[in-house]
Amino acid sequence: MITVHHLNNSRSQRILWLLEELGVDYRLETYQRDPQTGLAPAQMKAIHPLGRSPVLTTEFGALAESGAIVSYLVKRYGNDKFQVPTDTQLYLQYEFWLHFAEGSLMPPRVASLVFSRAKDKVPMLLKPLAGKILDGIADAYYRPNLAQSLKYTESYLANHEWFAGAEPTGADVQMLFPLETLVAGGDGSDYPAICAYVNRIHRRPAYIRALEKGGQYDYA
Repeated sequence: MITVHHLNNSRSQRILWLLEELGVDYRLETYQRDPQTGLAPAQMKAIHPLGRSPVLTTEFGALAESGAIVSYLVKRYGNDKFQVPTDTQLYLQYEFWLHFAEGSLMPPRVASLVFSRAKDKVPMLLKPLAGKILDGIADAYYRPNLAQSLKYTESYLANHEWFAGAEPTGADVQMLFPLETLVAGGDGSDYPAICAYVNRIHRRPAYIRALEKGGQYDYA
């Protein structure tokens, strides 16, 4: 039986959703973030040297990285659900969105959040200067890239129910987390199609089951 090493408020929640959709039997090991640093606990490094979540342990060894885990689960357990499209056009969309999620969308999203939190931790006397420096860096690169990526995603979802066909696929699993963080953070007012997409997934029975099993998750 496979084991999911699940960290609260992390990307591993989408792996639980996929497993519930596929009907795979799995064992769940849960971990809590350090309340001070927000990082995964040190014992996760015993599962995989990177010490991050998600990690899947199988009879063949440990597998990290959401994209790799999604591809493995779909290939091994997908049958007729969440499969890679065979139609060439849909396959191209599948591959694009599968990698876009962490390759293009999440880096500027995370950077923007980090800069915002960094400003809050600066001593009061230095806040004006530090704020200008941090905002200047974010405005020069991260925020424009994020806005462009979200605009493109919104325009796509305005005309498509799912990212790669008439049914959800692994691409949807990958894209869910960055879009959940956007909506939960109160930044989704300009993206109605993204909000509708996230809500559509949140209503799925498999997602609800995954949420019940996974525990604390602030993005749902």
